[in-house]
Amino acid sequence: MAGAFALLRSLDTGRLRAVALALRRDPPTPRPRETDPSLVDRVERPFDSVDDVFRRLRDLERRLRDRDDRRAVFLTIYTRMTAAVRDAIANGRFADPDWMRRYTVTFADYYRRAFLAFERGAYDAVPAPWRVAFSTALDGSALVAQDAFLGINAHINYDLALALRDVGLSPNRDRKHEDHLRIDAVLAGLLDAQQEALADLYAPGLSTVDATLGRFDEALSLFSITEGRAQAWRVAVVLADVRLPPLRAATRWLLHATAVGGAAFVRSPPVDPAVLSALGRVERDRGPLAGVLTDFAERLDAVG
Repeated sequence: MAGAFALLRSLDTGRLRAVALALRRDPPTPRPRETDPSLVDRVERPFDSVDDVFRRLRDLERRLRDRDDRRAVFLTIYTRMTAAVRDAIANGRFADPDWMRRYTVTFADYYRRAFLAFERGAYDAVPAPWRVAFSTALDGSALVAQDAFLGINAHINYDLALALRDVGLSPNRDRKHEDHLRIDAVLAGLLDAQQEALADLYAPGLSTVDATLGRFDEALSLFSITEGRAQAWRVAVVLADVRLPPLRAATRWLLHATAVGGAAFVRSPPVDPAVLSALGRVERDRGPLAGVLTDFAERLDAVG
């Protein structure tokens, strides 16, 4: 029960706000679209190694990007994260490299299954946070930063806890937890390169927006990747240890509601649409920020 109490203590203002949003808003129903067999072919089979994850997701990212399909935005981030973890495993940075390989592959398979179901039009099989992320990306109306954060929210704030449960936390749980934490350091080294990649490939003005709005990333993502990963571990502990069905069901509901609410906040932040539209122009064109940033920053402060 200690894990359950730790999970309850972790419910900060951001997560409670996310749960409240989930209760008020239903995830959108994606519009019908034609399945692309060439995309299905790349995600139909389960991944069999970390190298396989990297190769196939990089190929998928390039194909999506060539078609101006904004689902590529999250993959630009994710493939680089996967490569960094792969290199860290090869360089001996983890105490349990075999577990880390299974962890990485199992985690990636959650994304693969969500993408495959969405591409096939089996929307009921797509977790709600991914339905929001994929639908928004295909719509093309959000900021590139929003597309990135929607994917991060779905994968870290929803998929990761389930992947950890699946791969197993025992035996040697403390050692596995230390390896889980070591990934934070690996990912921290990618932050500048990730932003530069998004700016180079999708939004030349993205770095201008982010540098000027110090809380921009934090406000859109609700909580940092590091804290999202810490919460995923806490949820996985409860799912692994607690045998009471009502408590397990409540934990799954909380996981779902937090991620759905996070997606709702990222997709529709409490900001005037005209401000978001102006920020979109800045992202695309490196346009002037005068008249945009003051209003946006004040509104973020009001909800933060």
